[in-house]
Amino acid sequence: MKLQVIALAAAVSATAAQADTLQKIKESASVTMGVRESSGALSYTLGNGKYVGFHIDLCHRALADVQKQLGLPKLDITYQPVSSANRMPLLQNGTIDIECGSTTNNATRQQQVAFALTTYVEEIRIAVKANSGIQSISQLNGRKVATTTGTTSVQLLRKHQKAAGVVFQEIFGKDHTDSMLNLDSGRADAFVMDAQVLAGNIAKSRNPADFKIVGEVLGVEPIAIMIRKGDPAFKQSVDNTLRSMMKSGEIAQLYDKWFMKPIPPTNTTVNLPASEETKAAWATPTDKPAEEYARR
Repeated sequence: MKLQVIALAAAVSATAAQADTLQKIKESASVTMGVRESSGALSYTLGNGKYVGFHIDLCHRALADVQKQLGLPKLDITYQPVSSANRMPLLQNGTIDIECGSTTNNATRQQQVAFALTTYVEEIRIAVKANSGIQSISQLNGRKVATTTGTTSVQLLRKHQKAAGVVFQEIFGKDHTDSMLNLDSGRADAFVMDAQVLAGNIAKSRNPADFKIVGEVLGVEPIAIMIRKGDPAFKQSVDNTLRSMMKSGEIAQLYDKWFMKPIPPTNTTVNLPASEETKAAWATPTDKPAEEYARR
């Protein structure tokens, strides 16, 4: 009997510990959105506290539906810049309520947080100076490779079959802008990251023609909006919005806005058509982790 009481108490405690973001939003009529400052066209800053991008637009759309669902006459949205290193802790401790950046959904992270439906499937690639002569992974041997602290890209590089015997030095940037600066300044010979992050940062650089994306695809990763773990009601609300946008074709139109048309602040075009993997994720909505893609 004592064991049953203990088990019941533990179950009650676990239920109480579940996140309830919808209730938090309803009580405060406010929500804090985690945003990135340089995550390509997914999420970036225009300065002066203004943040824009594909995932930010998707989050605004989801939060507008939450506002209607809760019957709130007004919903205040606060932007909180996050980095690759602090995005999960800030979500877990309640500093942010939803993360609208460029986070890979993988099995390890799913132990700590939850992910909405996949909205973008990323290819990990290599950016180099156009005149560097580097065309493949093998040519990174003895070179310096830029990456952003808290990301998974260099892990994928090391695991790639063509990286066997390739030894390189990692140069860490605190964010993607910093990593791009390491490449631009010559402190690094290559920048390994999500292709759209690379393309976005190249498009915003002083001389985009000075850079190019080369080499093998290092990996394929599902990117998704991140929310707190143990909050099925909020996840369902966000997923419902995304699923509706996927079915109607609205998400494809939004993608074209950010990746195929001129975007601020310089009115340059990223020019990165939606991949077949991304289109498949829209056609058959899923929140499966990166490991499921790797098994195919």
